Amino acid sequence: MKRSILHMLDPMPHNSPFDINMAVDAGFDVLMPYSNVKLDNVYGLTQDAIFSRGPAGVKRTGIFIGGRDMALAMDMLKSAKDAMVPPFEISVFADPSGAFTTAAALVACVERELFAKHNKKLSDCKALVFGGTGPVGIATGVIASLAGADTVLVDHLSQAIAEDTAKEYNRHFNSQLTGAKASDNVEKIALLEGVDIIFCTAKAGIQVLSTEVLKQGSQLKIAGDVNAVPPAGIEGIKSNDFGAEIAGVEGVFGVGALAVGNIKYRSQQALLASMLTTDKPLYLDFRDAFEKAKKIV
Repeated sequence: MKRSILHMLDPMPHNSPFDINMAVDAGFDVLMPYSNVKLDNVYGLTQDAIFSRGPAGVKRTGIFIGGRDMALAMDMLKSAKDAMVPPFEISVFADPSGAFTTAAALVACVERELFAKHNKKLSDCKALVFGGTGPVGIATGVIASLAGADTVLVDHLSQAIAEDTAKEYNRHFNSQLTGAKASDNVEKIALLEGVDIIFCTAKAGIQVLSTEVLKQGSQLKIAGDVNAVPPAGIEGIKSNDFGAEIAGVEGVFGVGALAVGNIKYRSQQALLASMLTTDKPLYLDFRDAFEKAKKIV
């Protein structure tokens, strides 16, 4: 049997060591990282990969798309798919900055606890995404919005950036995102009015929401945080929490970073492994990551 090869295309100066480790652990024998890859490079690189191994070899060949930009990653995925010439077709998996699998795991975990604790669906709820203009925040917002939640991307500094980001990704994915700014506790408390869910995807090591702010959310039900570096993004959520009541905030339940990370890790691992076992080429993105995460939780 031919050795398996994963070509890892990244528009950034460096490929992610996290993704390289994950691909090895998923069973790929050979990894070939490419950095500074532009969108118009993808078509040619894909055809170089598919025509060099024969019909049997393409089943042992895949492409992974990294980077930090969700829209660019999806465009690169489309370009790779367009380059296929049956029967020379290989699987392609886009997961820029791990944002797709992280966001999918976060939303899936929160969705599970929302139903378990409150018998509610995402489509019944309004959600805020703090850190909503970063890669994980955008992916979280798109996934939650497409699942039916009324979803707001929250930026720390700029209303315009939040609104422009929401509009851009609505155009790309037919989501219904809106944007908002929350620079201080007064603005955060104002945004909490009528909100059921908080997703915190802000920078590591920064506390975004205190328990005093959370207490003002009279309708708040579930909060999920992906920050594993102390202090937590949401005060009172421990990294291993998976549905524990947030200390000091009665009736609000939390999902911590390590709980989310476990589902993210298992989802990414499973999707990478599926590229080696499928009979037909797979084109994997945030939607597949969300479906996989929901099955795992």
